[in-house]
Amino acid sequence: MTIATFDRAGLEKALLDDLPDLLAEVRDRLAEHWPDYAAFLDTNRDAVLGPAELFVHRLLDMSLANLSNPEETTPERADAAVRPVFEEIGRRQLREGNDLTRLLTAFQLGARVAWRHVAATALRLEFAPDNLAALADSVFVFVNQLSFSAANGYLQEQIDDAVARERRREELANLLLAGRASAEAIRTAAAQAAWRIPDTAAVVIYSGDHHAATTLVARLEPGALPIRRDGLVVGAIVPEPSGPGRRLQLSRELAGMGAVVGNAVTLAQLPRSLEIARIAVRLRSTGVLSDDPVFADEHLDALIVWRDEALVAALRDEMLAPLGGETDAARDRLAETLASWLRHFGDRQAIAHELSIHPQTVRYRMARLRTLYGERLDDPDSRARLFLALEWPGP
Repeated sequence: MTIATFDRAGLEKALLDDLPDLLAEVRDRLAEHWPDYAAFLDTNRDAVLGPAELFVHRLLDMSLANLSNPEETTPERADAAVRPVFEEIGRRQLREGNDLTRLLTAFQLGARVAWRHVAATALRLEFAPDNLAALADSVFVFVNQLSFSAANGYLQEQIDDAVARERRREELANLLLAGRASAEAIRTAAAQAAWRIPDTAAVVIYSGDHHAATTLVARLEPGALPIRRDGLVVGAIVPEPSGPGRRLQLSRELAGMGAVVGNAVTLAQLPRSLEIARIAVRLRSTGVLSDDPVFADEHLDALIVWRDEALVAALRDEMLAPLGGETDAARDRLAETLASWLRHFGDRQAIAHELSIHPQTVRYRMARLRTLYGERLDDPDSRARLFLALEWPGP
């Protein structure tokens, strides 16, 4: 039979008339292993008929094209008339929580059922073997095209969903750090970002490479919220940083990143955790803090003292002024002895052991310090200020 005798109109009408029976058989076959797909066919019969009719029209177009140019390679992708329909089917499958593999397997089952109906109809109309072969080739090529389109839609929906979720998580982080949102606004934003609201959280700031920071946020998933500035990841909000085993886990994940972990606070206090983390980043950059990573709550005393370097310098100048008349070497020795005396509450033996000097040397130096400081060494407030000035000498 030649192309001229390919009864397209007759076959098209017969196949369209047969569509209800074809869909019914597909539904019955799906019911055994994919009952949700079978239910979908039952409840969306009118919506399915449109793509099914499109399948018939394109199938016959392809068959005639194959017979006209048997050497021409059939395109791997469906054309613009078909692709959007089946891409949307793939997108819908992801939104409804269905697995891509199940979808493609169901497509193959539908292809086998479709071919049996097409073949039976064509034989009833007495189609020649070459036309049957063209139909068979078209059925399975076209189903592959539809599968590709549906898979592409499914994967594109995954990408779009991930991008949207990441944007919502970034917006949530900005909302939390602004410190002005109501509890209801935070709950709404957290639900949209699929983020479980923790009892406490902390801000992590990276002082190293921002590309590495982006990778690390992925490692901190699923709970970490990225903090971005000018499009770059500069930190994250980490939930429950004080939970069981959490500090050890964070230490391992943040090692080598030059990171600082702010103190654990409620969500309403996260701006404070950010402020404390920023101070710790500055002190780490100047060498006052050297841990890797730095946990701010382990260094609150240093953060308090060094929050304003000018004040620390002024305190040192004031408290060490009595040593100003000594030589550099004598001033260093006396300052070292005074610091040890404050740490050991005046225990001469402990001081001598720490400084590797004779107790008599301790007595001599303390006598000199008594001469220089007088009654200030017996005043609790003066001793507290001396301790601060001597224990945090700066980077």
